[in-house]
Amino acid sequence: MIYDISITALVFFFIFVGLVLGLSFYFGRKKSSSSSYYAAGGQIHWAVNGIAFAGDYLSAASFLGICGMIAIAGFDGFLYAIGFLAGWIVALFLIAEPFKRLGKYTFTDALNAKFNSRAITLTASISTLIISVFYLIPQMVGAGDLVMPLLGLPHWAGVILVGAIVIAIVASAGMASTTYVQFLKGGLLIVLSLVLTFYILKNGLSTPPEFNGNKYHAFIELVPEVQDGKVHAVEGWDVLAQQQIGDKTFVKLAQNGVERWFDFNTENTSPLLKETLTITQKGDGSVLYNGEPKENRKFYQVGHLSKIIVNGEEVKETGPLNPFQFLSTIKDSEIVRFQQVKLSDGNDQISVYYPEITPGSKYMLPGLKYKIGSGADLWSKMDFVSLMLALFLGTAALPHILIRYYTVKTPRDARKSTILAIAAIGGFYILTLFIGLGAGVNGVMDVESSNMAAPLLARAFGAALFSIISAVAFATVLGTVAGLIVASSGAIAHDFIDGYLKKNLDDAKKVKVGKIAAVVVGIFAILLGMAFQGINVSFLVGWAFAIAASANLPAILFLLFWKKTSSTGISSSIVVGIVASLAIILTSPTMWDKYGLGAGNALHQLENPALISFPLAVLTVYIFSKLYPKKAEIKS
Repeated sequence: MIYDISITALVFFFIFVGLVLGLSFYFGRKKSSSSSYYAAGGQIHWAVNGIAFAGDYLSAASFLGICGMIAIAGFDGFLYAIGFLAGWIVALFLIAEPFKRLGKYTFTDALNAKFNSRAITLTASISTLIISVFYLIPQMVGAGDLVMPLLGLPHWAGVILVGAIVIAIVASAGMASTTYVQFLKGGLLIVLSLVLTFYILKNGLSTPPEFNGNKYHAFIELVPEVQDGKVHAVEGWDVLAQQQIGDKTFVKLAQNGVERWFDFNTENTSPLLKETLTITQKGDGSVLYNGEPKENRKFYQVGHLSKIIVNGEEVKETGPLNPFQFLSTIKDSEIVRFQQVKLSDGNDQISVYYPEITPGSKYMLPGLKYKIGSGADLWSKMDFVSLMLALFLGTAALPHILIRYYTVKTPRDARKSTILAIAAIGGFYILTLFIGLGAGVNGVMDVESSNMAAPLLARAFGAALFSIISAVAFATVLGTVAGLIVASSGAIAHDFIDGYLKKNLDDAKKVKVGKIAAVVVGIFAILLGMAFQGINVSFLVGWAFAIAASANLPAILFLLFWKKTSSTGISSSIVVGIVASLAIILTSPTMWDKYGLGAGNALHQLENPALISFPLAVLTVYIFSKLYPKKAEIKS
């Protein structure tokens, strides 16, 4: 997509980044002990920690990913928000207070509190690193997506920029600066989402959407001459090729030397050729957008209502709507969504985005992305249940969330922080429903990146709102990545080097090694962010939740609620959870497509592993605790 750089956006961006770095350097000037670096000395007020919880949790997946997923898949996208929020119930009622009593700095501390087990230290630190890295990938992808319209830089430059800033934040003051960055961006994100929702409802719905100079492109339709199911001629165009992909047919036409692909729609009485959006990666390395160089700006933002129904009558626009009217009107109307297919034409690789009219009643119910009703098969049903299981169970086992319980003074403060976080997060997720739907019907969708749905919708309402939203979204990435890198550096320096390798680091060296680890993890995250460009960030975060639910949660729950749990049972379940979930992820259709082997050729069709990996880990901790009981261990 072509983006114009906004001077206003640049100003807000640099002000915000300057404020964040200023906070970091302020806390960095203070004496830094290992306690303050990894857990802010346990001196954070519960209310600040509650909003920081929300700021940490409301990551790129929540703001960028969920809004984008709702825009392209309707209610199925909102299922992520439901799962993310529901997971906090587990954290509140089962984890918060008892976990605070167990730990000191890290997840590994808590898990090993009743044992002196090197196996737990090793496996828990590895688990923390793997989950943090999988959670880092979508944050870095989202950062790169944001920087393209904001600064006019390529995706890889945005990833490097956010990596460099976060490394500076973490290396300067650790958890103290990270907490206040998360507090600041968490509060601002909720307030600005309220403002954006107000604009959406005030603007109402229209077709085609035209407001504040944001005009929707009129896609052309052509009537072809058809013989034996094939297009033979189109007036004013040369017919070059025809390809069948599943139940869809695409036709390549040329006019004035420009080649275009059309969707051959035979559902109507009179066959039509409908214009598509097409990106062609030529064999010579060049890239064409709709048959022309990208700089010719012949590629468009999309997504609109083809028909608006109010009280049984078709209208062109609605005017301002209240929240319930907004939802019911979309339900009764028709949405034009753009779906992707990939074609091959000699040495050229072609991505075609074709328009598909979807009834609002389907858009507002589950089934567009996750097939669980009509048209569902065993794999799709398993994948849906597996995703919901991961989201519900994964929250309470994310290392960067768990370490926040050590930043407050008492177990009671940990519980109050969690309650406040649930209220803030729940309110925010309700707003994502309106933002996602608003992006899906107002002609602002970038088909190359659903992650840009919310910022591009804000841009349609004005440069100032876009600037502030984008800056806060960038800060959202900064805050979450900072928390993840603190968790990762703690796993390396405190757990692995000091705990497992028995290096007996003094306080100063523990902080120094943690800062070096933060730099290394940050660089690794930058490389992964470049590699996964273009994948929806909520989808990627689902993998991190699945690994956390499988590797960490069984160990936590058995430790807290079954007295016969042994260290062997805990360490074994972590290993099984990690191996099982990673094996399923790395052989999934999405990864098979990344390998260039084709999603349909994957070893299985399960994208989310928790349905298999979580029960395996539960069985493992039980069986190994029975086989190698606690009484046979030597405790410190």
